[in-house]
Amino acid sequence: MDQPLEPLTAALLDAARKAGADDADAIAVAGTSLDVDVRGGTLEHAERSEAIDLGLRVILGQRQATVAASDTRAETLEEMATRAVAMAREAPEDPGVGLAPSEQLSERRDAAGLDLDDPGDDPDPAALERDALETEAAALAHDGISMMDSVGAGYARRRLHLAATNGFSGGYTRSDYSLYAVAITGEGTKMERDYYGESRTHRADMPSPAEVGRIAAERTLARAGARRPKTGAYPVLYDERISSGLIGHLLSAINGTAIVRGASWLSDAMGKQVLPAGLTLTEEPHRPRTGGARLFDAEGLPTRNRELVSDGILQSWILDLASARKLGLESTASASRSPAGAPAPSVGNVTLTQGTKSREELMRDMGTGFLVTSLLGSTINPNNGDYSRGASGFWIENGEIAYPVNECTIAGNLKDMLLGLTPANDARPWLSRVVPSLLVEGMTLAGE
Repeated sequence: MDQPLEPLTAALLDAARKAGADDADAIAVAGTSLDVDVRGGTLEHAERSEAIDLGLRVILGQRQATVAASDTRAETLEEMATRAVAMAREAPEDPGVGLAPSEQLSERRDAAGLDLDDPGDDPDPAALERDALETEAAALAHDGISMMDSVGAGYARRRLHLAATNGFSGGYTRSDYSLYAVAITGEGTKMERDYYGESRTHRADMPSPAEVGRIAAERTLARAGARRPKTGAYPVLYDERISSGLIGHLLSAINGTAIVRGASWLSDAMGKQVLPAGLTLTEEPHRPRTGGARLFDAEGLPTRNRELVSDGILQSWILDLASARKLGLESTASASRSPAGAPAPSVGNVTLTQGTKSREELMRDMGTGFLVTSLLGSTINPNNGDYSRGASGFWIENGEIAYPVNECTIAGNLKDMLLGLTPANDARPWLSRVVPSLLVEGMTLAGE
């Protein structure tokens, strides 16, 4: 779907002005995706989709409203503007509403230098099917793998254009390739499963199907015979594949929306210690070939590298224009939005300082404890940071893996957990969240 997006956003802005809006911004997103699933050596499902989504936000004084559509006809654009203006007239006043001043807008209006779009041709379904079948075969070649739960390959390319009545107009294209496998070992109540998958912006960066299948199988076989662990207080080591979730809880707690609402366990933490000394959490929006890279945010403001936490001390909230105005601060160029919603603060690429030890060395340091490789369900109290999650992984004794673990719960308080982190040195640099395995001391395990 190659319809130009800039004329669509310009037409939406024209329609908004004619309908009576003081200001407006518009976003157009055109996407193509292809997903293939296989099972038992044959194609199980293939789906291709193409769509354009349009979003229009209109502003009347300090009132705003947002409408969305997937129809690009001129009469639809006019109807969107008319409805949005009518809705805005009925909306409550919001002191944070308003576009960015033109002098603050980013001068960079594309993704030049970020290398987000694979220049190669779109893959055909047969190529994705071959990758998925090779992945499945590689996993099933391991003795003990009884079946595959799911195996799939995918591709997507998305074009985006953002425009506003303050003069901003910019856009870019992003591609994405993915390959994954979920394998099963055992039968009935003894059944265990695990997975492996990767997603990259460029096909050349993807691991081979044989590697994806092999890792999925090896992870699954290691889980055979899982049982519940001991109940008590033990150190917990979050494996690198799930450790970024801990940092995600910190990012949620310093999000401007939560701070404005007073619904954050870090609402009084600015300038205080939130991570151990020596650890820095850096936002890196200009890191190339990563999913969270962008040169401007959803309100047209220029992004930049910045330290959210420096040497363990909280330095900044994550702010869009609205949350910044309500807090008497400046936006951190963190606005994100979908066609159906108004801008809201969000952060993309982040990197946490890595440690000097490997995951295995941290296991030896912990002696006895729990290596978590999978999390499910959650109870997180946003006001005080109380944390409880279902978990599975491996029991560690004498610094080595003793047996696989399932059906247990880990609990603690995020303030204490984050202050007691010890990072490993195994973070994958191509992810949006570059976070290594993290050792947390003294969590409560509920098992046998």
